[in-house]
Amino acid sequence: MNAFTPYSDDAPSRTDVDAMRGSAVIEFGANWCSICQGAQSNIADALAARPPQQHLKIEDGRGKPLGRSFGVKLWPTLVMLQDGREVARVVRPGSVGEITEALQRLDS
Repeated sequence: MNAFTPYSDDAPSRTDVDAMRGSAVIEFGANWCSICQGAQSNIADALAARPPQQHLKIEDGRGKPLGRSFGVKLWPTLVMLQDGREVARVVRPGSVGEITEALQRLDS
């Protein structure tokens, strides 16, 4: 299992996200969130089984505009993007398979 990589407080703007090219995963969560911490192994395993893509771990919460623009309500939430457009989403993933299924929507 990988060590927990903290969520970043330095979020891109929604305009920058919409302009992204290629596949990307934005993971919204909070560093103190035990559910987020518990999901890290499954997230890491699912991402490791795919070709590399951009993975942004963004600290979410009250007053965080990027999470609000995606309608994030529960953590962790993974938003899969293809060329800046959402193609899949997983909220509070419970298994590697659930994440892998959503990741398969990338580049399809």
